[in-house]
Amino acid sequence: MVRRIASQVHKQAARLMRANYIKNEPVWFQAVLEHPPLPLPPRAPPVREDSRLPSSRKMRKPKTEPLPIFYLEDKVRRQFFRDHPFEAFRPVSIVEGREVEDEHPVRGTDWTRLAQRGLNPSPEDAVHFAVNLHNHHKMALSIAYTRAVAEFRSLRAGHDFANTFARMEAEAYGTVFPSEIDRTFEKEDAVYQSADRKVELDRGALLARKRWKAILDVDSGMGDFDRGQQYTRNWKQGIRPTYLPADELAAASEAGKPVQSMEQDRVAASPEFVKILNSNP
Repeated sequence: MVRRIASQVHKQAARLMRANYIKNEPVWFQAVLEHPPLPLPPRAPPVREDSRLPSSRKMRKPKTEPLPIFYLEDKVRRQFFRDHPFEAFRPVSIVEGREVEDEHPVRGTDWTRLAQRGLNPSPEDAVHFAVNLHNHHKMALSIAYTRAVAEFRSLRAGHDFANTFARMEAEAYGTVFPSEIDRTFEKEDAVYQSADRKVELDRGALLARKRWKAILDVDSGMGDFDRGQQYTRNWKQGIRPTYLPADELAAASEAGKPVQSMEQDRVAASPEFVKILNSNP
């Protein structure tokens, strides 16, 4: 029998039995068919270099590095900020909302002027406008970029002129615009005031906690807890407890009046006791 791999022995035995080379079926044949061995994991064939070829013509391993990703917008954006470096200093919010903003309805062949996106365009609007002219209006990229930059500068100049004259008009009517230094000082003062306010609130909270804190005196005469034995003893002797306030108890002791009678008078004069008497015939 030709030497085979262990996972292929039953296959070779089946071929030999079909050719009547093996007359009797092996004892292990049915068991192996019911529980076949696991196949070997696939592997790539080894790379064999031909030693007959010169070293310069030997086969090299293929490169598995990904291809570079290129977007036309990146090229236009790089050139735009190279021509307008100060646009990178303008504050831009990069915070995203809960939903992705829908694409502007003016796009494609309908977008022929940059002003269709607004009178105060951003650098991204100029970049997308140049790429849109190149893709949908079949313009050369250099001509599309030149036109987009020209319209961007024109719109920005008109916006700056409008802001300048609006400021002059507001100042003529008495409006005072604080400078950036004054705004910085105001923010600094607000931070200091908030810190002082926080200290005052913390001090007030501390005093409030101290005001309502229970301070017990050890020598107040409360004594130890006797599990109600003294109360039961007084009850069996007919001594009723008194619930009079401290000022009335002191007045009763000075007047020589029994405390029990004052307690009965107070209970009888209460509206709840009067209500109970009126309800009973």
